[in-house]
Amino acid sequence: MDLKLLTKLQAMLKSLHNSKLSSNQCGSSLVQTIDAPLPLVWSLIRRFEYPQGYKRFVKKCTMLVGDGAIGISVREIMVTSGLPARVSVERLDKFDDDKHVLKFSIVGGDHRLLNYSSTITLHEEEENFAGKIVAIESYLVDIPAGSSGEDTCSFANTIIGCNLRSLAKTTEEMVRMAH
Repeated sequence: MDLKLLTKLQAMLKSLHNSKLSSNQCGSSLVQTIDAPLPLVWSLIRRFEYPQGYKRFVKKCTMLVGDGAIGISVREIMVTSGLPARVSVERLDKFDDDKHVLKFSIVGGDHRLLNYSSTITLHEEEENFAGKIVAIESYLVDIPAGSSGEDTCSFANTIIGCNLRSLAKTTEEMVRMAH
């Protein structure tokens, strides 16, 4: 990765993905390039009520409160079997259609991801990625008692990485099918 691109990605992370970790938290940022138009990719991410549009670990989503309003919209996600959870309850914390930013927090459920907060942003990268989209997802989460920060981040990185690769695969396939 060239220095100019690295500097640009660091600036994006600092401006939109800047979260302060406390001593009992861990976090990370993951980057995925996507060969699909930004409006198409954003059309999947922006649907807070329908994360299963690209997240393969989501069996079902039900809106418990709200209709997409920031801070009051809460969804209940039923997770597919095989993961160490059945339900996740999540609140929409930030949504910006113009800047392509969505942030949510986990506020309940039967899993160990306490005080989890995630931000995903999309960026058009004409110069460095030949028109591809760059998706960046960052998070922070409490480290559960009896776990290490490394194990907690490894678990979260695996899930987010799968979600981002699925987003790329889904949207790139939609582009191929349209042609």
